[in-house]
Amino acid sequence: MRSTIVSSESQVRADDRAHVFHSWSAQGLIDPLPIERALGSHFWDYQGRRYLDFSSQLVNINIGHQHPRLVAAIQEQAAKLCTIQPAFANDKRGEAARMIAEIAPDGLNKVFFTNGGAEANENAIRMARLHTGRHKVLSTYRSYHGSTATAITATGDPRRWPNEPVAIGVVHFWGPYPYRSPFHSDSPEQETRRALAHLRDTVVFEGPATIAAILIETVVGTNGILVPPPGYLAGVREICDEFGIVFIADEVMAGFGRCGEWFAIDHWGVTPDLITFAKGVNSGYLPLGGVVIADEIAETFRERPFPGGLTYSGHPLACASAVASMQIFKEEGIVEHARALGEDVIGPELAILAEKHPSVGEVRGLGVFWAIELVTDREARTPLVPFNAAGPAAAPMNAVAAACKERGLWPFVHFNRLHVVPPCTITEAELREGLAILDEALTVADGFYTA
Repeated sequence: MRSTIVSSESQVRADDRAHVFHSWSAQGLIDPLPIERALGSHFWDYQGRRYLDFSSQLVNINIGHQHPRLVAAIQEQAAKLCTIQPAFANDKRGEAARMIAEIAPDGLNKVFFTNGGAEANENAIRMARLHTGRHKVLSTYRSYHGSTATAITATGDPRRWPNEPVAIGVVHFWGPYPYRSPFHSDSPEQETRRALAHLRDTVVFEGPATIAAILIETVVGTNGILVPPPGYLAGVREICDEFGIVFIADEVMAGFGRCGEWFAIDHWGVTPDLITFAKGVNSGYLPLGGVVIADEIAETFRERPFPGGLTYSGHPLACASAVASMQIFKEEGIVEHARALGEDVIGPELAILAEKHPSVGEVRGLGVFWAIELVTDREARTPLVPFNAAGPAAAPMNAVAAACKERGLWPFVHFNRLHVVPPCTITEAELREGLAILDEALTVADGFYTA
């Protein structure tokens, strides 16, 4: 039995190394771990080692791995109709669009389907430009919006750098980040005031008549899980209304239960003009994303063709999985479960870890979307590793991640942060098991503390 397992793993590794070209990687410097199977909040390698998935893969397995009802829905649809081109009407496409519109803020009633989040942002920007007749897009430095042309240009983090120049008309500004305030604020309320003043100044000096859209991750994801301070999103809405700018809320990572609401923006009662989504809509069981569109913008294209499309837009299998996923979320109370886990378990337990471990500078988050920011000096807030660290400079965070994996926890690590982003369906017992492993791994981070 052992030789069969080893042989199978060996073949997977050989095929991968010989023929798979991996994203965001120097191909000769990686050794991807072969995964045999997954279920619920766990996945297993070919040696039978089980990992608790505290990353939800790429923060997208909101419903957990291999949910039997979701798998069955895909199988049922495959037996009926695997694919049909977007020009036809299709029952699952229409049902998925209706269900998404029903959970979106009032006045957003149309859905344009894409294959993922990058294409969703790409097409949302296109809609905003055509609707306004303007070309500029404002987005924050601490952001990620995808790797297609305009989406990667709108991205603020270092993944943009090697892709430049790509698209024109994108201007970056600083969003709020109370812990590391770019505005030298001393309270969340002051951060809101100063961040909005900075954004308004940016709009004025760039020329309001040239700006089509402000694109913001409702809760910044990979770049820090930055929960906007009180009043910030409402202020962005006001600036957009003042200057006739389209407000695009990127909910690719934050949406569909991740923040304890259907859409993260529901926490603040703000209505954007466009919402982009992907990931959690069907937990990545099949590629799917899209744009939820305000009626006013949809009306722009009533008599005027929208110049965009995708062969697999609204793919029946993908839409069937989205319908089933939203039904499961409602019937199993997954959004409410995610909210309760954040309020009753993750938030309180991370606060305890922050008190216990000097290397923890701050914890923050909502639902099952949290960050642990690691430092070498709490007073100075010195990051455990430098911004965009690589090679030897990244060794401390690599050591923390390794400590997690050795104990059977698969972490999400970015720069100087551990993100706590398990499936929204994780049980309280599984969650506490993972947090206990993080507690042990943080002793490794404490070893680098210098203050």
